[in-house]
Amino acid sequence: MLWQGLRRAGAGAVVLWAAVTGTFFALVALPGRVEDILAGDQADPALQQAIAEQWGLNDPVGVQYLRFLGRLAGGDLGMSYVLRQPVADVIGDNLWPTVELALAAAAVAVVLAILAAVATSGRRRALRGVVSTVELIFASVPAYWVGILLLMAFSFRLHWFPVAGGEGLNALVLPAITLALAPAAVLSQVLREALEHTLDATFIVTVRARGVTETRVRLRHALKHALVPVMSLAGTWIGSLLGGAVIIEQIFGRPGLGSVALTAVDNKDIPVVLVVVLFVTLVYVLVSTLVDIGYLLVDPRLRSDDGR
Repeated sequence: MLWQGLRRAGAGAVVLWAAVTGTFFALVALPGRVEDILAGDQADPALQQAIAEQWGLNDPVGVQYLRFLGRLAGGDLGMSYVLRQPVADVIGDNLWPTVELALAAAAVAVVLAILAAVATSGRRRALRGVVSTVELIFASVPAYWVGILLLMAFSFRLHWFPVAGGEGLNALVLPAITLALAPAAVLSQVLREALEHTLDATFIVTVRARGVTETRVRLRHALKHALVPVMSLAGTWIGSLLGGAVIIEQIFGRPGLGSVALTAVDNKDIPVVLVVVLFVTLVYVLVSTLVDIGYLLVDPRLRSDDGR
């Protein structure tokens, strides 16, 4: 177990390093110079030179990269080129709205997936076909398009929810639903297939023979076993929720890391973009680790090293 833990920690560290490194060199390769962007309309060579010296932009790319890694290893996230504030403060001020949106969307996605899968697994083929078609549509349609339709229907026409902003529960409903529909559709399809396989298992026949109601069979006995393959998707769709929040926050005018990241990319504010990528990747690594632990809780057979 200790060796497995060390191996997972090492793999997580490599993933974090690869994500940050790839993002750094991708940003450096983008057209335009940081000093030109920061100088704005005042294309004064002296001002541009002063900005470049202030942020060490005249140093070779390799030196800048190693300097960033050194600061990061020491717990220093650096300063924002544009906002001239510590990156930790910039991220801290905008972190909770994004986390709030991702958690709300995750909860909605899980609830919708479980309800759809439990209600349709093993049922009539026509019902399953209709629900599967709806799921395929939501899984394929871009989230921003769904968000625009929801805004037009429930904000502009019915005035049930605010058009923009991030204050209050009402402002969270439409963004969370928009972000949740695609992952809910995928999770529902995977969970339905797993449930149908589990409902044909021998132990389910035994449970039914004891007179247990069908609803209890599905929720109490079959669902637990069907969650194992669904959990393998958790890391992926949690990452997609955080990534999708970037677009959704723009559509609904919400504060958060999405707005910060887009502004930082436009201005080549490299320290801010790198920390945002680092945060999203760290969440992905932590969720993947929790999924591995969840496997052991859901399926006791995996707790032994030999799998027996």
